[in-house]
Amino acid sequence: MIKVIRDKCVGCELCIKSCAYDAIVMKDGIAEIDLEKCTLCGACVTDCSFDAIIIKKSEQQNLNKDQHNGVWIFAEQRNKEIAPVVFELLGKGRELAEQKKTELVAVLFGYKISNLTNDLIAYGADKVIFVDDPVLEHFLDLPYSRTLSELAKKYKPEIILSGASVAGRSFIPRVAIELQTGLTADCTGLEIDKESSGLLQTRPAFGGNIMATIVTPNHRPQMSTVRHKVMDSLQKDDSRKGEVIKEKIDFSNLNDASKYLGFIKDETQTVNLTEADFVISGGRGLKNKENFVLIKELAETIDAAIGASRAAVDAGWIAYSHQVGQTGKTIKPKVYIAIGISGAIQHLAGMQSADYIIVINKDTDAPIFRIADLGLVGDLFEIIPLLKKKFLKGSAK
Repeated sequence: MIKVIRDKCVGCELCIKSCAYDAIVMKDGIAEIDLEKCTLCGACVTDCSFDAIIIKKSEQQNLNKDQHNGVWIFAEQRNKEIAPVVFELLGKGRELAEQKKTELVAVLFGYKISNLTNDLIAYGADKVIFVDDPVLEHFLDLPYSRTLSELAKKYKPEIILSGASVAGRSFIPRVAIELQTGLTADCTGLEIDKESSGLLQTRPAFGGNIMATIVTPNHRPQMSTVRHKVMDSLQKDDSRKGEVIKEKIDFSNLNDASKYLGFIKDETQTVNLTEADFVISGGRGLKNKENFVLIKELAETIDAAIGASRAAVDAGWIAYSHQVGQTGKTIKPKVYIAIGISGAIQHLAGMQSADYIIVINKDTDAPIFRIADLGLVGDLFEIIPLLKKKFLKGSAK
C-alpha cells in the first residue's frame, strides 16, 4: 500500500517529476496517487524531501534459500516436437548450473512424449522430469500452470526458465503467482551475481531505451522468460547420460472453462521467420502496401523469410507475425537485409544479433547504418530491381 501523509505534503511536486508512470497529480495542493497506474517502484518515496509518501508492504515469510536447488528449463513442445528456444535455454542453463554447482533439469509436459527425453539430455540436461497425460496433449493455461506449480513445490528449484513464447507468456505468470515469487519477462541476458549468487535478469525497459537488470533477492524460485534467438544452444551429444523421472498430476478437480479446439498455422509465411538463415525486411520507406510486394518478390528469389518493421505492420502492409523487434520477433539469421527501415531501437533489439547486416536506405543518418556490415545509400525502388536481377542471375548459375 502507498499513501500520502497530507499533513506533511507541501505540494512541491518533486514526486510528480520522479514518477515515470504519470501516477501522481496535485489536487488542492496535495499529491494524490492513482493506484491503477502506480507500480510501487518507490521513486517518489526516495525523492520526497518531507517524508510525505510511504509504502507499506506485507511482511514476508522467512525463506530458507538453501532448500531451493537446481536450474529448471520448461521444455515446451508442440505436436511432439521440442521448441527451438528450449535448446537455447538448455545451453544457458548449463552455464548457470555449473556456476551454481547444481543440476540442470528439463521439465516436459505432454502426451506420449517420453521419446523426447533423450534429446533434452543430449542437449545438456542432467535430469528430465516429465508428465505424460492426455490432459496435457495440447497447451491450455490451467493444466500447464498446475503441473509446473505442483512440481516446483515438490522439488523446490532455485531457478525456472521458459521461452517467451505464446505458451510461456501465457501460463508462466500464473505459476509465479502460485509460487508467490517474481517473474522477469522477455529477458535478453542471464548471469549469476558473484557476490549474492542470485540470478541477474536483464531485459529492455522503457520501450527499449534502457536495459534493466532485475534481481529476486527475497523469493524463490527466481523465474524468467527468455526470447528466442538471444542465446546459443550446445552441440547435441547423444553420449550424455541423465536421469528420467515420470510424475503424475491429479487433474480431477481442475475446473477449466477453456477447451482446445485446434491450431491454425500461419499460411502467410513460406519460410519460418525465427528459423531462417536469410531475412529481408521492409519498412516505412516503401511508402505503401502495394510497394511491399517488392520485398516479397526479392525474398522469393533467395528463399528468404519476410520481415517488417513495426511501422509497416501498424500500417497494415503485412501481418504482425512478420514483425521484427522488441514487440515482434527476435531473430538471428546469417544475413539480414533491412530495406527502408530507419532503425528505431525497438527494431534493432530484434535483429542486431544477425551475423551479417545489410542496410538499404536513402537517409545517410538513419540509425540502422551504425550496426550495418554493409550499407547502400540510395533509392530502394532503384536498388531492389538490381538486387533481384543479380539474385536471379546467381541462382541460374
